[in-house]
Amino acid sequence: MKIDILTLFPHMFDNFLTESIISRAIDKKLVTINVYNIRDYSTDPHKRVDDYPFGGGSGMVLMPQPVFDAVNDLKTSDSLVILMTPQGELFKQKKAYELSLKKHLIIICGHYEGFDERIRTLADLELSIGDYILTGGELASQVVTDSVVRLIDGVITKDSHLNDSFNNNLLDYPVYTRPSDYQGMKVPEVLLSGHHKNIEKWRKEQSIKRTKERRPDLLGDD
Repeated sequence: MKIDILTLFPHMFDNFLTESIISRAIDKKLVTINVYNIRDYSTDPHKRVDDYPFGGGSGMVLMPQPVFDAVNDLKTSDSLVILMTPQGELFKQKKAYELSLKKHLIIICGHYEGFDERIRTLADLELSIGDYILTGGELASQVVTDSVVRLIDGVITKDSHLNDSFNNNLLDYPVYTRPSDYQGMKVPEVLLSGHHKNIEKWRKEQSIKRTKERRPDLLGDD
């Protein structure tokens, strides 16, 4: 997979690309992630990328020209263009799986006070990571990238993500490690039994119980 990210703040991705699972996936050549500065595509002599909104109002609006030129430069027949915006579809695990099967993602990071409405015409998909406002789309794009990359074949073991929270609309079951008794808090006996069928049954029951208690809305989700 190839992921191209368009941003006004490329240095926000420096550590993101050199740590943990993302870094290992890049090293194993399972994914290529490029970060492009939108300013590099500006035709303005001073590399200006935003301007005041028509009709008045506070803040500055991202202009269409540099974004259009950037997308047109990077886009191929295999590309899916994603616009990060609070007005987009709420990002969920099911969508992460769908995106992990794509060959090329182009992610446009939104801007403080917004972007020219015509930029929406570039997007095949608009995504939001929650009902709150960030200063820009950079952190949101990192959330989506991390969530998608870990699902690519070979990045982590398949069992690791099949048991994740939100698969089958259930939260993950409780997990424990050594010691088996810590300050009087003991690991459930079934996990120490070595009886795999009983362990699987217990984990399923705990997933359902935890979901009912913490996220009952998921049980009615399609």
